[in-house]
Amino acid sequence: MYALIDCNNFYVSCERVFQPQWQGKPVVVLSNNDGCIISRSEEAKGLGIGMAVPEFKIRPLLREHGVGVFSSNYPLYGDLSDRLMKLMEHFTPNVEIYSIDEAFLDFTGMRVEDYHDYGMQMRTRAGNWLSLPICVGIAPTRVLAKAANRIAKKFQDHTKGAYVIDTEEKRIKALKWLKIGDVWGIGYRTARKLKAMNVLTAYEFIQPWVEPWIRKEMGVVGLRLKSELEGRSVLGPDPIDIDKKSIATTRSFPKQLTDYDLIRERVSTFATVCAEKLRRQGSCCHTVIVMLVADKHKIEDTKYHYSQAATLPFATNSALTISNASIQLLKNLMDSTETKLFKKAGVIVTELIPEDNRQFNLFLDENPKHLQLMKTMDKVNRKMGERIIRLGAQEKKTWDMKQNMLSNGYTTDFAKLLTIKCEE
Repeated sequence: MYALIDCNNFYVSCERVFQPQWQGKPVVVLSNNDGCIISRSEEAKGLGIGMAVPEFKIRPLLREHGVGVFSSNYPLYGDLSDRLMKLMEHFTPNVEIYSIDEAFLDFTGMRVEDYHDYGMQMRTRAGNWLSLPICVGIAPTRVLAKAANRIAKKFQDHTKGAYVIDTEEKRIKALKWLKIGDVWGIGYRTARKLKAMNVLTAYEFIQPWVEPWIRKEMGVVGLRLKSELEGRSVLGPDPIDIDKKSIATTRSFPKQLTDYDLIRERVSTFATVCAEKLRRQGSCCHTVIVMLVADKHKIEDTKYHYSQAATLPFATNSALTISNASIQLLKNLMDSTETKLFKKAGVIVTELIPEDNRQFNLFLDENPKHLQLMKTMDKVNRKMGERIIRLGAQEKKTWDMKQNMLSNGYTTDFAKLLTIKCEE
């Protein structure tokens, strides 16, 4: 059996942990630079506030209903996520983190008398120890566990936030209820094709007459998905498919920039973040891409998106190498474009390979000191604070993300620990 735990409205729930005065009240969390709404409480959803809506467009509505508005506090969210995942290890050592607020729990080899009670214990402990509300779905396969979690969240009054698919009757009932577009692993385009064939639910998807289409259009991935929905576990933990994956770090600027030094600092920082992510997942890149975006409404040229790529002579995850390559690409871009007013920049690393599969170059290779230097930087930054050690190109920080409604780093900064006033 497998469980999927999912925190309800995670970013909002994290803000409420240390600000309980917002419990039961409408709350939203904004994206980078306080742009769009990316997390909403149930109360905010009830007001008709949509996902990804720009905050400035509904500012009167937010003020009218006294909605709590917060900037994204990613260090806080990441720390509470780590604590939640470690807490789940009390229930099984096999915890597969799926996203910042989701994880699969594998109960293989364990004897659990009552899975619903076990799920309720997870909810209770997450609530008591971390004040985070979670829902739990338990089933014989990961895909069914995802469906069970959706049922637990949708019908919380009936399920109490935990639902178990442990009989054939429950499985069929769940599949008939689950819309095809909500099946884990079926994307928008595939769902649209299936709907055109009048396949509207997960139950219709597993019917024999659909299998030839699945074989032709979805291949082995679709057949495995069908097996999971039929109750046969065939999917393992999701490996990082670095043969096809790229890592991108892009940000919009709070104001349009023209100065090369200001943009260079940003590009160097984005390159450093990409390198950190590469090292974290144990991979290296062969190609670096730098992109710049101009405001198409303020330039005469129809082209407003610029990019340039460079293939490195060796695979790397060194921040020094990737940053230097990115800065050179930026210089080339700004020299070759007439547009000098940019609103966004980004760095993308691609052609990834496992770190231990690097092919060394006989004549040209990376300075061996980089490896130890990166390990030392990562160690110090993990201990002392996020990116306290930076590259020379980042020496003078020229830009801060707009976060006018940022909450404190209650668990990530000693200077911002929660203060409690005691009175007799």
